[in-house]
Amino acid sequence: MDLITFFGVQSGTELAWIGLGLFAQVMFGMRFIIQWLHSERAKRSVVPLSFWYYSLFGGLMMLAYALYRWDPVFILGQAMGLAVYVRNLVLIHRERRAPGYSADKR
Repeated sequence: MDLITFFGVQSGTELAWIGLGLFAQVMFGMRFIIQWLHSERAKRSVVPLSFWYYSLFGGLMMLAYALYRWDPVFILGQAMGLAVYVRNLVLIHRERRAPGYSADKR
């Protein structure tokens, strides 16, 4: 099977970007699976730290793909999301460094 024809692209470079975009979407989507599994295990709604890391790395790859495609709607959406993911990670790590922090309190 000719993947360049299948994906309707003109070159191997474009095909590589399609591959990155697909991988980024899988990474980004995995955050929901991880969150769901953690919540099922805890029998309550839980947002694990890994959710934010999958969001960050998936979002960065999606932003790279959006920039390659030069899609302003996609770029804006991913860039705004990245600000939220980074801020949540900063807050989480700041809390964990605070005196008296206990993982049991979470």
